[in-house]
Amino acid sequence: MATYLLPDHDACYNPKPINGDNQIQTEEQEAYDQKLDAMIATLPKNKGWRSQYIFRYKGFWASREVIRGQLLIGDHFHPQPTDIFLAAFMKCGTTWLKALMFATVNRQRYNFSDHPLLRTGPQSVFPFLDTHIFLDHPITNFDHLPAPRLFATHNAHSSLPTSMTSPASTCKFVYVCRDPKDALISKWHFMRKLRSKELPPISFNEAFELFCNGVSEYGPFWDHVLGYWKASQESPEKILFLKYEDMKREPTVELKKLAAFMGTPFTEEEEKKGVVEEIVKLCSFENLSNLEVNKGGGGGQKFTAKVVVENREFFRKGKVGDWENYLTEEMKNRIDTITINRLKGSGLIMGATKTLI
Repeated sequence: MATYLLPDHDACYNPKPINGDNQIQTEEQEAYDQKLDAMIATLPKNKGWRSQYIFRYKGFWASREVIRGQLLIGDHFHPQPTDIFLAAFMKCGTTWLKALMFATVNRQRYNFSDHPLLRTGPQSVFPFLDTHIFLDHPITNFDHLPAPRLFATHNAHSSLPTSMTSPASTCKFVYVCRDPKDALISKWHFMRKLRSKELPPISFNEAFELFCNGVSEYGPFWDHVLGYWKASQESPEKILFLKYEDMKREPTVELKKLAAFMGTPFTEEEEKKGVVEEIVKLCSFENLSNLEVNKGGGGGQKFTAKVVVENREFFRKGKVGDWENYLTEEMKNRIDTITINRLKGSGLIMGATKTLI
Protein backbone atom coordinates (compact mmCIF):
# COMPACT_ATOMS: atom_id res chain seq x y z
CA MET A 1 0.00 0.00 0.00
CA ALA A 2 1.29 3.45 -0.93
CA THR A 3 2.09 6.33 1.39
CA TYR A 4 3.18 9.26 -0.78
CA LEU A 5 5.16 9.81 -3.94
CA LEU A 6 8.76 11.00 -4.09
CA PRO A 7 8.78 12.96 -7.38
CA ASP A 8 12.57 12.87 -7.85
CA HIS A 9 12.53 9.08 -7.56
CA ASP A 10 9.13 8.43 -9.18
CA ALA A 11 8.40 5.96 -6.40
CA CYS A 12 6.40 5.93 -3.19
CA TYR A 13 8.05 6.48 0.16
CA ASN A 14 8.39 3.50 2.48
CA PRO A 15 8.30 4.50 6.15
CA LYS A 16 11.31 3.61 8.26
CA PRO A 17 12.84 4.97 11.47
CA ILE A 18 14.81 8.17 10.94
CA ASN A 19 16.77 7.65 14.17
CA GLY A 20 18.85 4.54 14.59
CA ASP A 21 18.39 4.41 18.35
CA ASN A 22 15.23 2.39 18.87
CA GLN A 23 15.22 3.10 22.59
CA ILE A 24 14.96 6.84 21.96
CA GLN A 25 12.20 6.25 19.45
CA THR A 26 10.23 4.12 21.88
CA GLU A 27 10.56 6.65 24.67
CA GLU A 28 9.55 9.48 22.36
CA GLN A 29 6.51 7.59 21.14
CA GLU A 30 5.49 6.50 24.62
CA ALA A 31 5.80 10.05 25.93
CA TYR A 32 3.45 11.36 23.26
CA ASP A 33 1.01 8.51 23.81
CA GLN A 34 0.93 9.18 27.55
CA LYS A 35 0.46 12.91 26.98
CA LEU A 36 -2.28 12.20 24.48
CA ASP A 37 -4.14 9.70 26.67
CA ALA A 38 -4.03 12.07 29.66
CA MET A 39 -5.42 14.89 27.53
CA ILE A 40 -8.12 12.79 25.89
CA ALA A 41 -9.37 11.64 29.28
CA THR A 42 -10.37 15.26 29.99
CA LEU A 43 -12.04 15.97 26.62
CA PRO A 44 -15.75 15.82 25.72
CA LYS A 45 -16.45 12.78 23.57
CA ASN A 46 -19.18 11.72 21.19
CA LYS A 47 -19.94 9.01 18.70
CA GLY A 48 -17.38 8.68 15.93
CA TRP A 49 -18.28 7.94 12.33
CA ARG A 50 -15.29 5.64 11.74
CA SER A 51 -14.05 4.82 15.24
CA GLN A 52 -16.14 4.36 18.36
CA TYR A 53 -15.49 7.85 19.71
CA ILE A 54 -14.28 11.25 18.61
CA PHE A 55 -13.16 14.00 20.96
CA ARG A 56 -13.67 17.75 20.99
CA TYR A 57 -10.23 19.35 20.97
CA LYS A 58 -9.70 23.08 20.46
CA GLY A 59 -13.28 23.47 19.24
CA PHE A 60 -13.28 20.63 16.69
CA TRP A 61 -14.07 16.92 16.78
CA ALA A 62 -11.21 14.55 16.03
CA SER A 63 -10.09 10.97 16.46
CA ARG A 64 -7.26 10.02 18.77
CA GLU A 65 -4.91 9.62 15.80
CA VAL A 66 -5.69 13.08 14.44
CA ILE A 67 -5.18 14.73 17.83
CA ARG A 68 -1.86 12.92 18.15
CA GLY A 69 -0.92 14.26 14.73
CA GLN A 70 -1.86 17.80 15.77
CA LEU A 71 0.44 17.57 18.77
CA LEU A 72 3.31 16.33 16.62
CA ILE A 73 2.72 18.95 13.93
CA GLY A 74 2.70 21.71 16.53
CA ASP A 75 5.84 20.48 18.29
CA HIS A 76 7.97 19.15 15.47
CA PHE A 77 6.83 20.09 11.97
CA HIS A 78 9.00 22.76 10.38
CA PRO A 79 7.28 24.38 7.40
CA GLN A 80 9.43 25.68 4.59
CA PRO A 81 8.76 29.10 3.02
CA THR A 82 7.59 27.53 -0.25
CA ASP A 83 5.29 24.87 1.25
CA ILE A 84 1.77 24.66 -0.18
CA PHE A 85 -1.03 23.04 1.83
CA LEU A 86 -4.26 21.71 0.39
CA ALA A 87 -6.94 22.06 3.08
CA ALA A 88 -10.54 20.90 3.04
CA PHE A 89 -13.24 19.38 5.18
CA MET A 90 -13.58 15.67 4.48
CA LYS A 91 -15.14 14.70 1.12
CA CYS A 92 -15.12 18.18 -0.37
CA GLY A 93 -12.76 17.62 -3.29
CA THR A 94 -9.42 16.64 -1.76
CA THR A 95 -8.79 13.77 -4.18
CA TRP A 96 -9.45 15.94 -7.25
CA LEU A 97 -7.41 18.88 -5.96
CA LYS A 98 -4.51 16.63 -5.05
CA ALA A 99 -4.34 15.42 -8.64
CA LEU A 100 -4.69 18.92 -10.10
CA MET A 101 -2.09 20.49 -7.82
CA PHE A 102 0.43 17.69 -8.32
CA ALA A 103 0.01 17.63 -12.09
CA THR A 104 0.26 21.42 -12.34
CA VAL A 105 3.34 21.87 -10.16
CA ASN A 106 5.14 18.93 -11.78
CA ARG A 107 4.07 19.47 -15.39
CA GLN A 108 7.69 20.00 -16.52
CA ARG A 109 8.75 16.80 -14.79
CA TYR A 110 6.35 14.32 -16.38
CA ASN A 111 4.80 13.51 -19.75
CA PHE A 112 1.02 13.09 -19.90
CA SER A 113 1.43 9.75 -21.70
CA ASP A 114 3.40 8.23 -18.80
CA HIS A 115 2.21 10.27 -15.84
CA PRO A 116 2.42 8.97 -12.24
CA LEU A 117 -1.33 9.60 -11.88
CA LEU A 118 -1.90 6.85 -14.44
CA ARG A 119 -0.43 4.30 -12.05
CA THR A 120 -0.70 5.92 -8.60
CA GLY A 121 -3.87 6.92 -6.77
CA PRO A 122 -4.29 10.71 -6.32
CA GLN A 123 -4.29 10.33 -2.54
CA SER A 124 -0.71 9.07 -2.78
CA VAL A 125 0.85 11.88 -4.81
CA PHE A 126 1.71 13.96 -1.74
CA PRO A 127 1.58 13.50 2.05
CA PHE A 128 -1.53 13.69 4.20
CA LEU A 129 0.08 15.66 7.00
CA ASP A 130 -2.50 14.83 9.68
CA THR A 131 -1.35 11.22 10.03
CA HIS A 132 1.71 10.86 7.80
CA ILE A 133 3.45 13.04 10.38
CA PHE A 134 3.86 9.89 12.49
CA LEU A 135 4.47 7.26 9.82
CA ASP A 136 8.06 7.30 11.06
CA HIS A 137 9.08 7.38 14.71
CA PRO A 138 9.54 9.60 16.49
CA ILE A 139 8.61 12.00 13.70
CA THR A 140 8.45 11.88 9.91
CA ASN A 141 11.11 13.88 8.12
CA PHE A 142 9.75 15.42 4.91
CA ASP A 143 13.05 17.01 3.85
CA HIS A 144 13.36 14.52 1.00
CA LEU A 145 10.48 16.21 -0.85
CA PRO A 146 11.40 18.74 -3.56
CA ALA A 147 10.26 22.35 -3.29
CA PRO A 148 7.56 23.40 -3.34
CA ARG A 149 6.53 20.67 -0.96
CA LEU A 150 2.84 19.80 -1.21
CA PHE A 151 0.82 18.60 1.77
CA ALA A 152 -2.85 17.87 2.42
CA THR A 153 -4.74 18.39 5.66
CA HIS A 154 -8.28 18.21 6.96
CA ASN A 155 -7.35 20.14 10.08
CA ALA A 156 -9.18 23.38 10.83
CA HIS A 157 -7.23 26.61 10.33
CA SER A 158 -7.20 27.28 14.08
CA SER A 159 -5.91 23.75 14.75
CA LEU A 160 -2.69 24.41 12.85
CA PRO A 161 0.44 25.92 14.45
CA THR A 162 1.24 29.60 13.95
CA SER A 163 4.43 28.56 12.17
CA MET A 164 2.11 27.66 9.28
CA THR A 165 -0.64 30.25 9.61
CA SER A 166 0.88 33.47 11.04
CA PRO A 167 1.23 36.60 8.85
CA ALA A 168 5.01 36.13 9.04
CA SER A 169 4.78 32.70 7.39
CA THR A 170 5.04 32.56 3.59
CA CYS A 171 3.37 29.15 3.36
CA LYS A 172 0.34 29.04 1.08
CA PHE A 173 -3.01 27.29 1.49
CA VAL A 174 -5.48 26.13 -1.13
CA TYR A 175 -8.86 25.56 0.48
CA VAL A 176 -11.81 23.94 -1.27
CA CYS A 177 -15.35 23.97 0.14
CA ARG A 178 -18.53 22.26 -1.00
CA ASP A 179 -22.26 22.43 -0.49
CA PRO A 180 -22.66 20.94 3.02
CA LYS A 181 -25.52 18.74 1.80
CA ASP A 182 -23.27 17.01 -0.72
CA ALA A 183 -20.42 16.88 1.82
CA LEU A 184 -22.71 15.06 4.25
CA ILE A 185 -23.81 12.46 1.70
CA SER A 186 -20.29 11.78 0.48
CA LYS A 187 -18.84 11.59 3.98
CA TRP A 188 -21.51 9.18 5.18
CA HIS A 189 -20.88 6.82 2.28
CA PHE A 190 -17.11 7.00 2.80
CA MET A 191 -17.02 6.61 6.56
CA ARG A 192 -19.48 3.74 6.77
CA LYS A 193 -17.10 1.73 4.57
CA LEU A 194 -14.19 2.51 6.89
CA ARG A 195 -16.10 1.94 10.11
CA SER A 196 -14.95 -1.05 12.13
CA LYS A 197 -17.06 -4.15 11.54
CA GLU A 198 -17.01 -4.64 15.30
CA LEU A 199 -19.11 -1.48 15.72
CA PRO A 200 -22.77 -1.13 14.77
CA PRO A 201 -23.23 0.78 11.49
CA ILE A 202 -24.30 4.41 11.51
CA SER A 203 -27.62 4.93 9.77
CA PHE A 204 -28.10 7.87 7.45
CA ASN A 205 -30.61 9.49 9.79
CA GLU A 206 -28.12 9.26 12.65
CA ALA A 207 -25.34 10.70 10.51
CA PHE A 208 -27.65 13.54 9.48
CA GLU A 209 -28.38 14.45 13.11
CA LEU A 210 -24.73 14.27 14.10
CA PHE A 211 -23.68 16.39 11.12
CA CYS A 212 -26.30 19.06 11.84
CA ASN A 213 -25.08 19.17 15.44
CA GLY A 214 -21.52 19.63 14.25
CA VAL A 215 -20.41 16.19 15.42
CA SER A 216 -18.25 14.45 12.84
CA GLU A 217 -14.55 14.04 12.26
CA TYR A 218 -13.03 17.54 11.79
CA GLY A 219 -16.43 19.14 12.41
CA PRO A 220 -18.35 21.32 12.89
CA PHE A 221 -18.45 21.71 9.11
CA TRP A 222 -19.46 25.38 9.16
CA ASP A 223 -16.76 26.40 11.65
CA HIS A 224 -14.20 24.64 9.47
CA VAL A 225 -15.25 26.53 6.35
CA LEU A 226 -15.53 29.88 8.10
CA GLY A 227 -12.07 29.60 9.63
CA TYR A 228 -10.41 29.36 6.22
CA TRP A 229 -12.82 31.83 4.61
CA LYS A 230 -12.05 34.57 7.14
CA ALA A 231 -8.32 33.88 6.90
CA SER A 232 -8.51 34.10 3.10
CA GLN A 233 -10.23 37.48 3.37
CA GLU A 234 -7.50 38.75 5.67
CA SER A 235 -4.61 37.28 3.64
CA PRO A 236 -5.73 36.52 0.06
CA GLU A 237 -2.10 36.20 -1.01
CA LYS A 238 -1.71 33.28 1.43
CA ILE A 239 -5.03 31.43 1.07
CA LEU A 240 -6.86 30.64 -2.16
CA PHE A 241 -10.50 29.82 -1.39
CA LEU A 242 -12.13 27.61 -4.01
CA LYS A 243 -15.59 26.12 -4.39
CA TYR A 244 -16.12 22.59 -5.66
CA GLU A 245 -19.16 23.69 -7.65
CA ASP A 246 -17.19 26.42 -9.47
CA MET A 247 -14.48 23.93 -10.34
CA LYS A 248 -17.00 21.50 -11.81
CA ARG A 249 -18.60 24.30 -13.82
CA GLU A 250 -15.42 25.93 -15.18
CA PRO A 251 -12.44 23.64 -14.50
CA THR A 252 -10.01 25.37 -16.87
CA VAL A 253 -10.74 28.81 -15.41
CA GLU A 254 -10.28 27.55 -11.85
CA LEU A 255 -7.15 25.58 -12.75
CA LYS A 256 -5.47 28.68 -14.21
CA LYS A 257 -6.37 30.56 -11.03
CA LEU A 258 -4.89 27.72 -8.98
CA ALA A 259 -1.66 27.59 -11.01
CA ALA A 260 -1.10 31.33 -10.73
CA PHE A 261 -1.65 31.24 -6.97
CA MET A 262 0.87 28.41 -6.52
CA GLY A 263 3.48 30.44 -8.39
CA THR A 264 3.40 28.21 -11.48
CA PRO A 265 1.20 30.15 -13.93
CA PHE A 266 0.59 28.73 -17.38
CA THR A 267 2.49 30.50 -20.12
CA GLU A 268 0.78 31.76 -23.25
CA GLU A 269 2.54 29.02 -25.20
CA GLU A 270 1.28 26.34 -22.79
CA GLU A 271 -2.27 27.60 -23.13
CA LYS A 272 -1.99 27.52 -26.93
CA LYS A 273 -0.69 23.95 -26.78
CA GLY A 274 -3.67 22.92 -24.65
CA VAL A 275 -1.68 22.06 -21.52
CA VAL A 276 -4.45 23.37 -19.26
CA GLU A 277 -7.03 21.15 -20.94
CA GLU A 278 -4.63 18.17 -20.81
CA ILE A 279 -4.30 18.50 -17.04
CA VAL A 280 -8.06 18.90 -16.61
CA LYS A 281 -8.59 15.76 -18.70
CA LEU A 282 -5.90 13.77 -16.87
CA CYS A 283 -7.35 14.68 -13.47
CA SER A 284 -11.02 14.33 -14.37
CA PHE A 285 -13.23 12.01 -12.36
CA GLU A 286 -14.08 10.08 -15.52
CA ASN A 287 -10.42 9.41 -16.31
CA LEU A 288 -9.06 8.72 -12.83
CA SER A 289 -11.96 6.56 -11.64
CA ASN A 290 -11.58 4.24 -14.64
CA LEU A 291 -7.86 3.60 -14.21
CA GLU A 292 -6.96 0.12 -13.03
CA VAL A 293 -5.04 1.47 -10.04
CA ASN A 294 -8.20 3.21 -8.81
CA LYS A 295 -10.57 0.31 -9.39
CA GLY A 296 -11.09 -2.86 -7.40
CA GLY A 297 -7.83 -4.29 -6.11
CA GLY A 298 -5.78 -1.66 -7.90
CA GLY A 299 -4.05 -0.20 -4.87
CA GLY A 300 -4.61 1.80 -1.73
CA GLN A 301 -3.52 4.62 0.54
CA LYS A 302 -1.87 4.00 3.89
CA PHE A 303 -2.86 6.70 6.40
CA THR A 304 -1.66 4.97 9.58
CA ALA A 305 -0.33 1.53 10.44
CA LYS A 306 -3.94 0.40 10.99
CA VAL A 307 -5.87 2.56 8.51
CA VAL A 308 -5.49 1.63 4.86
CA VAL A 309 -8.09 2.70 2.31
CA GLU A 310 -8.42 1.20 -1.16
CA ASN A 311 -8.17 3.77 -3.97
CA ARG A 312 -11.61 2.87 -5.30
CA GLU A 313 -13.21 4.18 -2.09
CA PHE A 314 -12.16 7.73 -3.00
CA PHE A 315 -14.27 7.66 -6.15
CA ARG A 316 -18.04 7.54 -5.82
CA LYS A 317 -19.88 9.96 -8.14
CA GLY A 318 -18.02 13.27 -8.18
CA LYS A 319 -21.25 15.14 -8.86
CA VAL A 320 -22.92 18.33 -7.68
CA GLY A 321 -26.38 17.94 -6.17
CA ASP A 322 -26.40 14.23 -5.33
CA TRP A 323 -27.99 15.20 -2.01
CA GLU A 324 -31.33 15.37 -3.85
CA ASN A 325 -31.33 11.56 -3.91
CA TYR A 326 -31.10 11.33 -0.12
CA LEU A 327 -32.50 14.36 1.69
CA THR A 328 -36.16 15.04 2.29
CA GLU A 329 -37.38 18.62 1.86
CA GLU A 330 -37.35 18.98 5.63
CA MET A 331 -33.75 17.78 5.84
CA LYS A 332 -32.67 20.11 3.04
CA ASN A 333 -34.32 23.08 4.71
CA ARG A 334 -32.71 22.29 8.03
CA ILE A 335 -29.18 22.24 6.61
CA ASP A 336 -29.83 25.33 4.49
CA THR A 337 -31.15 27.18 7.53
CA ILE A 338 -28.06 26.25 9.54
CA THR A 339 -25.87 27.41 6.65
CA ILE A 340 -27.67 30.75 6.36
CA ASN A 341 -27.49 31.38 10.09
CA ARG A 342 -23.86 30.32 10.48
CA LEU A 343 -22.56 32.25 7.46
CA LYS A 344 -24.65 35.38 8.03
CA GLY A 345 -22.56 38.50 7.65
CA SER A 346 -19.49 36.61 6.41
CA GLY A 347 -19.94 37.44 2.72
CA LEU A 348 -19.60 33.78 1.81
CA ILE A 349 -22.19 32.20 -0.50
CA MET A 350 -22.33 28.43 -0.26
CA GLY A 351 -24.72 25.60 -1.00
CA ALA A 352 -28.27 26.32 -2.08
CA THR A 353 -28.15 29.87 -0.75
CA LYS A 354 -28.85 32.31 -3.58
CA THR A 355 -28.25 35.60 -1.82
CA LEU A 356 -25.32 37.11 0.01
CA ILE A 357 -25.38 36.18 3.68
